[in-house]
Amino acid sequence: MYALSDLESLMTLVDEIRRGAELQGIPADAAVSEAAPGQFELNLHHRRDALMAADDAVLLRRLVAGVARKHNLKASFMAKPFVDWPGNGMHVHVSLENELGNIFADPVEGENRLQHAIAGLLDTMPQSLLLYISTFNGFRRMQPGSYAPTSICWGYDNRSVALRVPASKPAASRIEHRIAGADANPYLVLTGVIAGMLEGINAGVMPPPPVEGNAYDKGYKRLTPWMDEAIDAFEASSRMKEAVGHHMHKVLTDIKREELNAFGREISSLERQTYL
Repeated sequence: MYALSDLESLMTLVDEIRRGAELQGIPADAAVSEAAPGQFELNLHHRRDALMAADDAVLLRRLVAGVARKHNLKASFMAKPFVDWPGNGMHVHVSLENELGNIFADPVEGENRLQHAIAGLLDTMPQSLLLYISTFNGFRRMQPGSYAPTSICWGYDNRSVALRVPASKPAASRIEHRIAGADANPYLVLTGVIAGMLEGINAGVMPPPPVEGNAYDKGYKRLTPWMDEAIDAFEASSRMKEAVGHHMHKVLTDIKREELNAFGREISSLERQTYL
């Protein structure tokens, strides 16, 4: 975890990714080694425009994959490539602005607006989960103690929750949305996040108290680990239909049901070992 030697061993590749990002105008920042073998975290600088932020994520993934191939390596953004190691996530740091700037930084209403946004994200989380975890493999990542959130909860500077409020200066007040897998569609992820935040702000509701300590041990309501339940919740949600549009809502539901059916028809090696 954070081993400089792991990063140094791939400095030729990392330097080429950095140069490619500069040439393409991708605001890439730090790279650090993470908990799993060959796992690295890449950060992107803040963008005021959500669409451009999603563009950055897509372009960075393409750049990393291309540079890796050039060095005879395989860059995978699979959410859970190894059973016994943490998976790959895509954490989104998000705030909202009006003509005066970050609405969460306002000295009077900032904290209330922040908590309203959190309440909306928590309330819409079960029905928007398919936007964040959009692959059959992605649901394998949601394991207790694996650095991936498993409960519908939030907290201040707490990395075991689904929604983290990082310690920061008022101007940088934001929510870190920690659910999405690295293989998720960033445009759909941001659609779900923004829809949930606006839902809470417009309703003016407050969230439950923040989690203190390890959220894995607290017994909070779990995010479903099953793709079929996530599809059902998304399909039944009028709020998600409004957020992504009626056509996309139907197309995404149909595609994900077929994906689930395809994996359900596959006979795994474990089944053969157990029952053959």
